[in-house]
Amino acid sequence: MKHTLRSLIFFMLMLFLGTINCIAQNNNLDIHFQGYGFFDNREYRAFPERSHTFSGARAALDLGVNLDSVNHFRFGVNGIHEFGANPFFGKVDPVIYYNFTGKKGWTFDIGAFPREGLISDYPLALLNDTLQYYRPNIQGLLTSYESPWGKETIWIDWVSRQTATDREQFIFGASGKYLPNPYGPFFLSHYFLLLHDAGAAVLLPNDHINDNGGGQLRVGLDFSHKTFLDSLNVSAGGMISLERTRGIDGFQIPKGFVAEVFLQKKHFGLRDNFYAGKGSNIVYGDSFYSKKMYNRLDLIYTPFIYNQIRGSFILSLHQSPGNLGDSQQAFRLVYDIGRKNLVRFKD
Repeated sequence: MKHTLRSLIFFMLMLFLGTINCIAQNNNLDIHFQGYGFFDNREYRAFPERSHTFSGARAALDLGVNLDSVNHFRFGVNGIHEFGANPFFGKVDPVIYYNFTGKKGWTFDIGAFPREGLISDYPLALLNDTLQYYRPNIQGLLTSYESPWGKETIWIDWVSRQTATDREQFIFGASGKYLPNPYGPFFLSHYFLLLHDAGAAVLLPNDHINDNGGGQLRVGLDFSHKTFLDSLNVSAGGMISLERTRGIDGFQIPKGFVAEVFLQKKHFGLRDNFYAGKGSNIVYGDSFYSKKMYNRLDLIYTPFIYNQIRGSFILSLHQSPGNLGDSQQAFRLVYDIGRKNLVRFKD
């Protein structure tokens, strides 16, 4: 563990000194720190193998060099400690990427960068909530465009590089929200992703390339701050999954109906998600969507709201055929100091 920490410290120091040596004057250096604590107890009769208690904390620190108002370099680390585990940091993910923030609504990232705030709004049917605990970064590219009429994001996340024994895996996806009237409640949203899972360089007998993913298309109404509630959002639409083992079958495309209601008033919130249709088996999605009918009710109480700190208790009630009493009790605390300027270089 000591050797790993020394290596990380040396890596960051060398990268920092090299970057400072390369940048021109009239640039500035900033720092960003954020953390995430979680306790998540799951009691699933529908999926006994997934009845676990997840608990731990993440800490992320990165330094940024701003060449100007639109070009930025970030480098740092994001480490996780699971309570009771040894060594203290079970895994440390590097954070190193280039970020472009255009003045006309365009952004672009390439490298290893946080997924939070970029694709963290995906439905759990497509990307499950344990990714926030154990895979906080996208390793690849992402670009998005935002205007008063909506936002569109396209991304690719490299999961595994092909070696003699490791499979080649990457996910590409797109999501967006369209507002016909920027001041009206109506919106149209979509989410899509596809996992490409190819074999290792040394092929195994009876191994095949797999494609797996899904998508949702929704219409909705957002009445946030237009009623006595702080947030009121309803949406409904269709969902498909895409499942194929090449050389064995063509695409299997289960279809279903999805609906969501979210409301919040100060410290209290409620979110309800409903699904009905053919069961889907999306690798990175929530397993409950393999059922032909499923409802999830989240009761949310957020007692800690202070500047950059937000802590929430969440009771999730899962109902699926034959299993009406599955539940999940979670507490999540997010703290983020924001990006703070450290040094401004002058002539």
